[in-house]
Amino acid sequence: MSNQATATDFLLLGFSEVWELQILHFVVFLVVYLVALVGNLLVITAVALDHHLDTPMYFFLMNLAILDLGSISVTVPKSMTNSLMNTRSISYYGCIAQVFLFLFLISADLALLTVMAYDRYVAICRPLHYERVMNRGACVQMAASAWISGILCSALHTGNTFALTFCGDNTVDQFFCEIPQLLKLFCSDLYLNEVGFITFGVCLGLGCFVFMIVSYVQIFKTVLRIPSEQGRHKVFSTCLPHLIVITMFLSTSSFAYLKPTSSSTSGLDLLVAVLYSMVPPVTNPIIYSMRNKEIKNAVKKMIGWRLFTKNKRTVFLPRP
Repeated sequence: MSNQATATDFLLLGFSEVWELQILHFVVFLVVYLVALVGNLLVITAVALDHHLDTPMYFFLMNLAILDLGSISVTVPKSMTNSLMNTRSISYYGCIAQVFLFLFLISADLALLTVMAYDRYVAICRPLHYERVMNRGACVQMAASAWISGILCSALHTGNTFALTFCGDNTVDQFFCEIPQLLKLFCSDLYLNEVGFITFGVCLGLGCFVFMIVSYVQIFKTVLRIPSEQGRHKVFSTCLPHLIVITMFLSTSSFAYLKPTSSSTSGLDLLVAVLYSMVPPVTNPIIYSMRNKEIKNAVKKMIGWRLFTKNKRTVFLPRP
């Protein structure tokens, strides 16, 4: 059937037909989403309101928090709503929007993480050149480049995917519209073009990963020459979790997008999708920000100021 004429909606993967398990799915996803929502909003608010955090590192952290918040908001709320309403449907144009926004946000996220690795490399390995290299104009250009690259990458994949013809089934074996699962619905060999684009995109992602590895190797070499054990521990405690998260993200997403598609639903596919779409938005605020002393002080100051202003508005009437 034609993707324009007949495929008016898609059916997403349901976690279970049992009502109690659907409620459990809703609760688990809700908790994960709220953790990501609160963590990223705290980072965004703290950096925006505290002038002491007006540095390149925190500027990039705020951009990362915005991207993470957007990426998890594109997929999880729809899945929760479907589970609560006991439905699996998503409209054709809703699926297009979900594919475009999700690819845009995770692509920009990866590009920004690469920029952040370069920022840390310059700060630690080339400290005398840091202010010249990472000036305000350069930081804005780097962040804008990450966002624009995400838009271009997403537009390429989304346009190429939905320009093809769907046939027969409209069931997507995933809890959101994911391109590898959509490829199973095509009825022509033209989908191989999209496979080629996916392979190229994964290679670019691996290139970013190699760049980050090289940057952190140089950082580790520099840090090992620091006489202070506390200083070494601080850098390692931040960099190693970052490498773990980015390795898990790239390995799971590469597996999801490059493995041969099968006609049957796989629990492994679902697990992999959860790992690369939900875990980074939850863990990034913790790794980059909530373990950061400056961010924690800014959040405490912000909360303390709100409590102070709230108490200041309280009017005590005189006792009769």
